[in-house]
Amino acid sequence: MPAPAPQPPTVTDESAPPPVSVSGPAHLLRVTALMTGSCLPVLGAVLIAPVLPKMQDHFASTPGARTLVPLALTVPALSLALLAPFAGVVVDRLGRRRLLLVATVLYALFGTAPLWIDSLGGIIASRALVGVAEAAIMTCCTTLIGDYYSGQRRVRYLALQTMCASASATVFFALGGAAGAAGWRIPFWVYTVSLLLAPVLACTLPGPAVRTAAETAPAARSQRPFPWRQLAGVCTLTFFGAMVFYTVLAEMSYLLDDLGVENTGAVGLATAGASAATVAGAIAFARLKRSPGPMLPAVLALCAVGFGVMSLAPGVPLLVVGAVINCLGTGMLLPALLTSALSRLDYEDRGRGTGLWTSAYFAGCFVCPLVLLAGESAVGTLAHAVGLLGLAAAALALGLLLAGRRASEARRTSIG
Repeated sequence: MPAPAPQPPTVTDESAPPPVSVSGPAHLLRVTALMTGSCLPVLGAVLIAPVLPKMQDHFASTPGARTLVPLALTVPALSLALLAPFAGVVVDRLGRRRLLLVATVLYALFGTAPLWIDSLGGIIASRALVGVAEAAIMTCCTTLIGDYYSGQRRVRYLALQTMCASASATVFFALGGAAGAAGWRIPFWVYTVSLLLAPVLACTLPGPAVRTAAETAPAARSQRPFPWRQLAGVCTLTFFGAMVFYTVLAEMSYLLDDLGVENTGAVGLATAGASAATVAGAIAFARLKRSPGPMLPAVLALCAVGFGVMSLAPGVPLLVVGAVINCLGTGMLLPALLTSALSRLDYEDRGRGTGLWTSAYFAGCFVCPLVLLAGESAVGTLAHAVGLLGLAAAALALGLLLAGRRASEARRTSIG
């Protein structure tokens, strides 16, 4: 009897997309875990926004506190912007799941550090480390969504990711405002929630796939250049779109303070109510089922209208109305940009591509307060600086509209 033909050895490959179900309890738990993980960077971005004025009062004697205190909110975005591309490389080489679990635990450690640190510089340093963990978490969660799902289901879950992040922002604003009433340090306790999430991720995310050695040989992998040029445009738009998105989150407390609203609970509720419109925008995007490119001019125009209303608002009600209009637009803007980016990426490039998109997004978040601070110095008030950003959004919307029409005419001419 002849000996059986030798089988190629199997190897564990964390870079391979594991087969997953798209229905049933396991699927629902997996999606819930990924959406919850995607909310952690939002927690870092908005939780302490309502207490920034109190932090500024506490560190009033610290030189440069007017600039440094807002950095406590935005420096995680800087770390994330700088490190997300490297996180993407690590994701593609070492695997998504392992990095995500480690980063989730470190997130709690770094996030609670300001509870024990007394210096403003030390707090900002700890916030930078939060950004390191966020870079890995955001890149891994978004990449895994791209790995597990495709087609319209992927579009739906990317919109759901934005929707959940926006809904969590609403909750975190209200929670940060309420907790901040007891002291500006209290909201930092919320970072311990990631310790509860880590074991859930470990149990719900599929482990590495098993492939034969022949399948994982270098010759079996496609050798093609990374699509730098295709991603450059969408990442540039994402950088600006992040500034549009982050303005309400980062500056609403200061705009309300300029109108005489100082209660952190009221600030948190007002900002949460405005950011809830982002959820409605994400839902609208998921239901439209249209290509994201043609939507961008209209979405940016809607954001510009919201900024215009905010810049001219004489009181709190109209300010909130403008913020709602703006957030409705940003709810559609972010999933449109992310869907456009992922559609340009194959599996082997998805970690790096997602890392680049994430970097562009959080770089825009980081520079947003600095750009508005410079605009305030130029035009006199923060509200007018917001209006100036609205004019830039309107100009970009017009430019994209004209470029789209020229491209359509060129295609018709070539076909004719």
